[in-house]
Amino acid sequence: MGRGKVQMKRIENTVHRQVTFCKRRTGLLKKAKELSVLCDAEVGIIVFSSHGKLYDLATNGSMEGLIERYMKSSGGAQNSSDEEANKPRESEEDISMLKQEIQLLQKGLRYIFGGGAGNYMTIPELDLLEKHLEIWIHHIRSTKMEIMFQEIESLKNKVGILKAANEYLKGKVEEEFGIFEIPPVTAEIPYQITIPGEILEYS
Repeated sequence: MGRGKVQMKRIENTVHRQVTFCKRRTGLLKKAKELSVLCDAEVGIIVFSSHGKLYDLATNGSMEGLIERYMKSSGGAQNSSDEEANKPRESEEDISMLKQEIQLLQKGLRYIFGGGAGNYMTIPELDLLEKHLEIWIHHIRSTKMEIMFQEIESLKNKVGILKAANEYLKGKVEEEFGIFEIPPVTAEIPYQITIPGEILEYS
């Protein structure tokens, strides 16, 4: 006699429900181990009973390692999909902002150089142009200071090189004079003393 078809609904009898839980849990863990061995797969199973008791299985390594790997995989895939979805929107926003900035700059240049009587700018446009100019001036000054500091460092390095070369040449000169010393004068040189009416010589 074959087994009857089991209806997929909650078992009301507490004893039958507990027995079914134990049998099917054991079968589930056994199938998971077989799947891991036969297919060289990493399987993790977490089961909580109706009383809150935990049953888990990690075929390779630990459950924490499997959960961490799952979080990286699912989180990475979700983040990459979100980034791909947001890229077109961000690109469109950047392009729109750049177009507005270019239009404002062109209008500001025409206004500054007097591009016709009909060319005028509103107060908000002038405020925005002023902010852009302040930002550009800040960038220009920062770049200028950076270049000046680089030139100062380069000059300091050149001074150091010249000092080192000077010390080297000074050492060479002292070495040369140390080898070829000029001998001291030991011969007596006669001299004359002039007295009115006669000349006296001494040696």
